[in-house]
Amino acid sequence: MRKCMHWDGTTFDWNRARAFLVTAEEGSLSAAARALGLTQPTLGRQVEALQHELGVVLFERVGRGLTLTPAGRDLLTYVQRMGEAANQLSLKAVGRNADLAGKVVIAASEADAALILPAILADLRRRAPRISVQVVASSDTTDLLRREADIAIRNFRPTEPDLIARKIRDANARLYATPGYIDAVGPLDTRADLSRAAFVGLDTTGRLMTRLNSLGLSLSEANFPLVCDSFLVMWAMVKQGLGIGILDDRMARVDASVRQILPDLAPVSFPIWLVAHRDVLTNPRLRLIYDLLAEALA
Repeated sequence: MRKCMHWDGTTFDWNRARAFLVTAEEGSLSAAARALGLTQPTLGRQVEALQHELGVVLFERVGRGLTLTPAGRDLLTYVQRMGEAANQLSLKAVGRNADLAGKVVIAASEADAALILPAILADLRRRAPRISVQVVASSDTTDLLRREADIAIRNFRPTEPDLIARKIRDANARLYATPGYIDAVGPLDTRADLSRAAFVGLDTTGRLMTRLNSLGLSLSEANFPLVCDSFLVMWAMVKQGLGIGILDDRMARVDASVRQILPDLAPVSFPIWLVAHRDVLTNPRLRLIYDLLAEALA
């Protein structure tokens, strides 16, 4: 006969254990509070209450952050197992919920979320009006195993065994600028012409410049007087006539304010993957959204 667990030996609140886990992972009460959607004082009280219940000190303050005590590090392993078990329970439950009504969380890059998804979601709303959608727009990779999102649009293939992925297609990005900028800087008909043009960079590492030079251009840092870390900010600068930018053809085609530069230049290609947790796709609601996204993105 299977032995029952002695529940009278479990003397702490499991919600407080979650507060401890997220605080340990985020490194501060403020970051953990944002992750859990709580106020910092509320989260602080939960962690303090857990320490009192367990009779141990879990954190010590270092500067403006928190670090685990030896006792906290010892207990963290067990709380992480609890977190994984809770995630698995949630995923299994979602996978067995046959109701088409409800929420689906889609994660996508800032550019995809702003310039590609709206038209897709308009069609989705017409075809599945009982499903509500939350969009997580971020350049960071969302953790599908921890249910930060149900479905993600990514530009790389996941390696986690519990995730399934469908490669939708390879997309192409090319160079664009406004007609006003092209007229101001002079003809941009050859690769050599681009050496006197200004570009809006997307990072400070020079990766974009290196990639463009691999296509036969001869650019230097002087060609990148403006740099940002956001596709939408870059695109806004390009549309203001500040220089040349690189963007997915799908996005640029719907914007009549820009013109393609050097159409014969090879594009910068990248894959589009649609990713979800394996268990999530047994849920009809999520499967429907997954299939609609795959159809639309293709």
